Amino acid sequence: MVLLLDIGNTNIKIGMVNNGDIVKTWRIASDHNKTADEFGMVFLELFRSCGFSFDNIEGVMVSSVAPALNYTVEHMCRHYTGKKPIMVSSKLKLGLKLGYHFPEELGADRIINAVATKSIYGGPAIIIDFGSATTFGVINNEGDFLGGAIAPGIKSSAESLTNTAAKLPRIELARPKSVIGKTTVENMQSGIIYGYTGLVRNIVHEIKKESGLTNVKTIATGGMSELVTTVDPSLIDIIDRALSLKGLKILYELNK
Repeated sequence: MVLLLDIGNTNIKIGMVNNGDIVKTWRIASDHNKTADEFGMVFLELFRSCGFSFDNIEGVMVSSVAPALNYTVEHMCRHYTGKKPIMVSSKLKLGLKLGYHFPEELGADRIINAVATKSIYGGPAIIIDFGSATTFGVINNEGDFLGGAIAPGIKSSAESLTNTAAKLPRIELARPKSVIGKTTVENMQSGIIYGYTGLVRNIVHEIKKESGLTNVKTIATGGMSELVTTVDPSLIDIIDRALSLKGLKILYELNK
């Protein structure tokens, strides 16, 4: 079995691959205070709940945008599985070209999403990852990564609004009944949800206009992707919450 780890700023997505298929997934918090042993015990309990063990692991593939966790997670993998994890970077065999001026600066999360999109859905495509940041990646007709855009995430924007304005409360990120809110909470929900939908719509429009690409598929992933589609269902063609894990699985096969 192969262990897949997608380490984000908020969560760590975990996948187990058996006979070429992702057979189980989990999500745990990206806790910077945990030690390698504490993470090891969390993984041990998750594995036991499904009848797995560390002895089953034949390889580990890791994507990370949280450098402070890299050493801890790598140490955990080496100690408990006996395997050195393969860390995602632009230097691996990717199966696509990176049209980025400085490829080493490209986030591992964007690399695995691009790899998965090319392999599963093909180009041209716009990949939108609704995470701690909202990232846009562009794949051309040949499946090459052209670049994209990075915007603040929906959750981080809401938190910033609450932390900056003393009288504004923390709110549930849900679509309000109408754009014209009648309460402070509804006003905030309207500004964030409808405003963010407008941000996504405009960036997608400008990417299509500038690139000249036609028949572009819009692929969304990340926990907040459903919020935008509740406002404008036509904006997103495909929602794939497991896109990053699928990209990790493909990269493992290319680099094992």
